[in-house]
Amino acid sequence: MSLTEDFFGSDDIHPIDMVETLAQHHAWEFDRVADDQIAMAVEGQWRTYSITLAWSPQDETLRLICTFEMDPPEEKLPKFFEMLNLVNDGCWAGAFTYWHEQRLMVYRYGLVLSGGQQAGVEQIDTLISAAVMSSERYYPAFQLVNWGNQSPEEAMQVAIAEAYGRA
Repeated sequence: MSLTEDFFGSDDIHPIDMVETLAQHHAWEFDRVADDQIAMAVEGQWRTYSITLAWSPQDETLRLICTFEMDPPEEKLPKFFEMLNLVNDGCWAGAFTYWHEQRLMVYRYGLVLSGGQQAGVEQIDTLISAAVMSSERYYPAFQLVNWGNQSPEEAMQVAIAEAYGRA
């Protein structure tokens, strides 16, 4: 049964209700923070990612924020920010930013659903998957710049290399 089938027959489905169903389906830990907000933990290969989705009815936007800890040494910040720019040039959906005070890397995306549009459950699942996949893809490159003394250009080669075959 597809995830969409859970919502057939319903006219107006709240996007956070769909996210909650997805979290249950994937067995992710989650907390329904408010009617319009949910927070969850999604396990990746490199990190556990904290993901928050919030619905804003005023601007009809479903906002996703995916965070993970990142603590670059102060002397590496110029190269780190150069790396951040290269990464964002490679992201077609969403973007990364760094919250220095909290020591968090943040992937953000806003899905605008103006005019009463509704996101489908598959669309929301793809949105969450894209956030985790982007974070997983670029995490090693950020670490190489921060701790491996590699240039941003060298580190990006790790992020853009495609793995072939199976282990």
